[in-house]
Amino acid sequence: QVQLVESGGGLVQAGGSLRLSCAASGLTFSRFSVGWFRQAPGKEREFVAAVSRLIGSPGYADSVKGRFTISRDNAKNTIFLQMINLKPEDTAVYYCAARARPIYSGGITEYDYWGQGTQVTVSS
Repeated sequence: QVQLVESGGGLVQAGGSLRLSCAASGLTFSRFSVGWFRQAPGKEREFVAAVSRLIGSPGYADSVKGRFTISRDNAKNTIFLQMINLKPEDTAVYYCAARARPIYSGGITEYDYWGQGTQVTVSS
C-alpha cells in the first residue's frame, strides 16, 4: 500500500521559515516524479513545486520562486520543501504527491498518490 506522510507544518510569523518533509512508502520511490501542492481555505488546490524522477531542474509556481526549494532524497524515500521568507498568503494545507512518470507535471490530475496534508499558517 502506497503511503505519503507529510510533516513539518506549523505556525510561523511572516518572514519566517519552515521545512516540510514527505516520507514515501510502498512504492519504488526513485521511479516517481514528486511534487508539492497547497490548498488555502475557500480556494482550489494549486501547484507549488515539483521535481522529476531523475534529478534535474525542478519547477516552481511563480508565487514561490526564489523563496521555496524542493529536493528529494531517493535513498530515504523522502522529499522536502524548504520555505523561507514566508508570507501570510502562503497559509494553506500543503500536500505532497507522486506521479509514476519520469517528468514532473504541474497538473493536479497528473498525480497518482497523495498525502493527507500538513497545515502551514503564516501570521502577519
